[in-house]
Amino acid sequence: MPPASSEYARKGELVASWCLGKEANASNPVRLAIAAYLHAAGIQAGYTFFAPNVPNHHQLNLELFYDGDRVEYESPRVHGRAAALRLDSLLDRLADQRYEPIREVIVKRLAFSVWREHPDVKKVRATFGSINPPGMNEFEQGQTETFQPMFSFDFSVRGEEQQ
Repeated sequence: MPPASSEYARKGELVASWCLGKEANASNPVRLAIAAYLHAAGIQAGYTFFAPNVPNHHQLNLELFYDGDRVEYESPRVHGRAAALRLDSLLDRLADQRYEPIREVIVKRLAFSVWREHPDVKKVRATFGSINPPGMNEFEQGQTETFQPMFSFDFSVRGEEQQ
């Protein structure tokens, strides 16, 4: 801003400070009411409310192999928003190292749920990974999110599963 506007900015700061009750005593009921509102609305935290460090999202891709080299791609399906939220939460937890011992069992159950809808599938490859959004510059250049595989399992539907 130009130096000539600094006087107006200072006056504006004093008015805003007065409106927010910052000039009143800490025990002033008006100041306490304003503080309670700001905390309840999350406004006192400034722009941190918008969560600049959102964690990556995770996804499970299933490749369905049929006789004759035909391949289809699916993802586990759910019915309803609550179930979708639960599945997203489950997938995000699977990325955690603590869940490694049960990871294969959970992925196998999710793959089986899709296989039931495709009974002629011979093999299912389940690939788990993170979805990485593009940076601001990449987005402006038209780039989209990328899939970074973390692990995969192959399940023979009619035989033994392999890792």
